[in-house]
Amino acid sequence: MDLMLENSHIRKNMLTGEEVLVSPHRTKRPWQGQQEEVLKIKRPSYDKDCYLCAGNVRANGETNLNYKDTFVFVNDFGALQKDSKSFSLDDGLLQAHSERGICKVVCFSPDHSKSLAEMSVNEIMKVIAVWINEFDTLGKEEIINYVQIFENKGAVMGCSNPHPHGQIWSQSSIPNEVLKKDLQQKNYYLKNNSTLLSDYLQQELDKKERIIFQNEAFVVLAPFWAIWPFETMIIPKKSQKDISTLSETEIRLFAEAISVITIAYDKLFESSFPYSSGIHQAPTNEENNEHWHWHMSFYPPLLRSAMVKKFMVGYEMFGMPQRDITAEIASEMLRKLL
Repeated sequence: MDLMLENSHIRKNMLTGEEVLVSPHRTKRPWQGQQEEVLKIKRPSYDKDCYLCAGNVRANGETNLNYKDTFVFVNDFGALQKDSKSFSLDDGLLQAHSERGICKVVCFSPDHSKSLAEMSVNEIMKVIAVWINEFDTLGKEEIINYVQIFENKGAVMGCSNPHPHGQIWSQSSIPNEVLKKDLQQKNYYLKNNSTLLSDYLQQELDKKERIIFQNEAFVVLAPFWAIWPFETMIIPKKSQKDISTLSETEIRLFAEAISVITIAYDKLFESSFPYSSGIHQAPTNEENNEHWHWHMSFYPPLLRSAMVKKFMVGYEMFGMPQRDITAEIASEMLRKLL
């Protein structure tokens, strides 16, 4: 293990079957590249020009409810259409098919100024309750076989509106990243009669090298195979295929885990820390899917400071993902902020 802290090496992502090049010696290289602008402006609790604030008119002319906690609506400009016309193309190497789906927006809070890191555990619990309800409702739609819950936080992540919100895309097909995880978890379960993540989590708990936080039901850690500099995962200690079976106590503990890691992120570089987060869980395709162990991942792009971003370019585009700071160092830095 000591050799991995100073020498270039490759780590395998057991969830996807893919690999990442780790180059810890490169953390000493000087940086003269692009530096992102750090916005220190405190947003107001209400913005009359915001499309997502309570009571405001959205771009399509509809008026938001005067919501008091969370608010969900069908995305006015969704990437997937429920009434998309059916077609297929099978012309040699030219292949395509139609896709149907439903996209929704979830406003976390009526307070325009609050991110998840600034919301209370009770407030985050209400967001999780919406996620569970939408997962159940959308998953029961005949055309839906997968429900993806995610959030893009910060302009650097392409977020088009600063109001605290996430999205839910549900669709007929199972997306690429989920297919990879489905295959790896299924193969592991058939061989070991246990979920891949339950066994992986036990190894992490035994080693205690990448654990950032844990409570009675969840563990927050920097995965051994992490690609992004401060990538983390929230993993339930109990093997569950999706979030629909969470008890009230587990919802509170899940909310606590989200609160802890997002607050730590904001403390890391003393800024509103950008990231993309998402929950991967079993497809809603009416199969057993007992091999699935759901989890939530955070992919933050920041590298050395609030102004230095990790770019996936060059070798990452044409070869494989690469990172400098190790998961062990990243987890230690975040753990010290709790």
